[in-house]
Amino acid sequence: MPVVVVANPKGGVGKSTIATNLAGYFARQGHRTMLGDTDIQQSSRSWLSLRPGSLPPIASWDIDDGRIAKPPKGTTHIVLDTPAGLEGKRLDEILGIADRVIVPLQPSMFDILATQAFLQTLAGRQGKLAVGIVGMRVNVRTRSADQLAHYAENIGLPVLGYLRDTQNYVQLAAHGATLWDVAPSRVEKDIEQWQGMLKWVA
Repeated sequence: MPVVVVANPKGGVGKSTIATNLAGYFARQGHRTMLGDTDIQQSSRSWLSLRPGSLPPIASWDIDDGRIAKPPKGTTHIVLDTPAGLEGKRLDEILGIADRVIVPLQPSMFDILATQAFLQTLAGRQGKLAVGIVGMRVNVRTRSADQLAHYAENIGLPVLGYLRDTQNYVQLAAHGATLWDVAPSRVEKDIEQWQGMLKWVA
């Protein structure tokens, strides 16, 4: 049962966007998917409450008293959204159940510096844990994308892809939906950008 954790100690980088859309992808593939939310803001859980019953179901993973509970029997895929400021014992507990960690990262120097220690911690766990970076709100043809790729290479982590800045994610999230819940022609560019990440997760 794969457990994919989406994490970055900095807020506002797109963790919930990746977590919800990844869960939506697994559900669309017919997997019994669970989306957990350890963020006090409960963004992913709020999103689940908006999800129509006509779409492939995604179960909520309740995490009581800050403790990670075992998922119900039958669950085949787990995606875990995490809060800003994740560190210490709480981080260790979450990484202890993870198979893969996706780190959404914007290419600004401020974002990179704010995430540097966290990424170095994850890089030190390579071998026991697969870790990859996803560039958020990035045009792949820009110098920013090159700088992010160079930084990731220096710390020994792969860049799984770059997601563009688009209203598609915002509009779909408002209806509890994902890229995989609408006509592919509507989100063709975005689905293409996910292919490297999905291949890595698989």
